[in-house]
Amino acid sequence: MNRKIIIVGATSGIGRRMAELSAEQGYNIGVTGRRKELLEEIRKKFPEQTEYECFDVTGPNNIQHLETLTQRLGGLDTLIISAGIGEPSKILDPAIDKVTVDTNVRGFTEIANWCFNHFASQGYGRLAVISSVAANRGGLHAPAYNASKAFQSNYAYGLSLKAGRINKNITVTCIEPGFVATKMAKSDKLFWVVPVEKASRQIMKAIENRRRKVYISRRWWLIAKILKWAPHWLYKRFG
Repeated sequence: MNRKIIIVGATSGIGRRMAELSAEQGYNIGVTGRRKELLEEIRKKFPEQTEYECFDVTGPNNIQHLETLTQRLGGLDTLIISAGIGEPSKILDPAIDKVTVDTNVRGFTEIANWCFNHFASQGYGRLAVISSVAANRGGLHAPAYNASKAFQSNYAYGLSLKAGRINKNITVTCIEPGFVATKMAKSDKLFWVVPVEKASRQIMKAIENRRRKVYISRRWWLIAKILKWAPHWLYKRFG
């Protein structure tokens, strides 16, 4: 029986490449995103393996779309939440903060909650959350983004604890990438930028190995610790 995977946010970047890698490995894939033409591109490339639902995670029908996609796939083994947004908000733009929270907190929570309960009901499954190293501390340039990623990482950890408590074969993997070469990486002062191909392969390997938490790439573990433990007087000069 083929494995079934849904990738939420698969039209570009890491999400898209993970969808392609999953199909190449023989998965039946369900892909979601806001741009139908890009979802169609994936289906044309892997017509026998691909189903899609076109929707924005800030909308009212996330669960309906996911249930429909699961039915079309004939089941669900793995779900990856790759949908997210991160825009600089130097003047603290309320519109940016709202869409960040609606996407990275409200939409994320609705999908993760549904997925966990689905896996708990069937007794197994793998949920992966694409968070960020930014989860480890508040940030000057995009306060809502850092806060929303902290929410995602902590929510994923809570679900991991819950999976152990209910004694089900459920793995929750939290991925905290550093800078990845996608459209979200907009600054010209980036370092240790990870290519999309490398990031996608490392994430897929972490999910397959049922890791609880990983940094992409591994060296970003050091940055995460510095972000978390640097004294305020030092961090405020750079954060």
